[in-house]
Amino acid sequence: MSQAHHGTTAGLLGYPDDARLLLVNADDFGMYNAINEAVIRAFAEGIVQSTSLMIPCPGAAEAMRLLKENPDLPFGVHLSVVRDIAHYRWGPLAPRERVPSLLAEDGDLFHLDRMAELLARATVEELEAEFRAQVETVLAAGLRPSHLDWHCLGAQDWVNGGRADVVELTLGLAREYGLALRIDAQPFINRLQRRGLPTADHDVLDSFTLDVEGKSTRYAALLRALPAGLTEWAVHPGLGSADAQAIDPDGWRVRQTDLEFLTSPRAREIVQEEGIVLISYEPLQAVWQSRSS
Repeated sequence: MSQAHHGTTAGLLGYPDDARLLLVNADDFGMYNAINEAVIRAFAEGIVQSTSLMIPCPGAAEAMRLLKENPDLPFGVHLSVVRDIAHYRWGPLAPRERVPSLLAEDGDLFHLDRMAELLARATVEELEAEFRAQVETVLAAGLRPSHLDWHCLGAQDWVNGGRADVVELTLGLAREYGLALRIDAQPFINRLQRRGLPTADHDVLDSFTLDVEGKSTRYAALLRALPAGLTEWAVHPGLGSADAQAIDPDGWRVRQTDLEFLTSPRAREIVQEEGIVLISYEPLQAVWQSRSS
């Protein structure tokens, strides 16, 4: 193997340039309890290495309790200003009168089908107020996150919506709080890597983009073909319980099939056979903190 080179993401993390690094992060922890249970299982029994907490959601209190019971589970704050289940309602953590540009007529956050409206009207000042409220709530609970990422949005979504300012805002918050930031799009990947900040080298995989049918075979193929450098999978494990089906009729099968593969012996066997190194956001956070000045 080649020697570690500190100009690459692998090198920044102390690995050779040709190392195949995989960060499997379970998104949506805290959305509802059937997800919470599945995330803990996927970490304890599977290949999930970290998770992202949706602090405004109804399942967040249970998720925070589980994080305290499982202090070895690294987690980030899943900055959440979009709802993706129409009948499953939740609002901001900041006082509603401070964030009116983020709210629909009913006083809750906008649903995913009104994303364009949110991107057009949200002010950066009110987004900052809500993002800070979510991070500060986690810190006030005595929990210490490793990173920030967005729910139902990524850097490319913000940029394509004309909101590169929000990416810069979130980058500033990550550095202020000593956290890493999930970046899944150019030109921000190159920009941050040029500044010596590690990010995924390749497009982040969102498991909701995979077909439910044949998903296990597809995941296995992706592991076999994993490129050198850092790859991130944003996965969504969940139980297929009656409660999950009632809350999440369009998403529960995605989540259940994710859980089935992530906890399967096959997943660990392929990782071992291919020499893939599983990592969390914690080593990225350490480098971000060392370069935060």
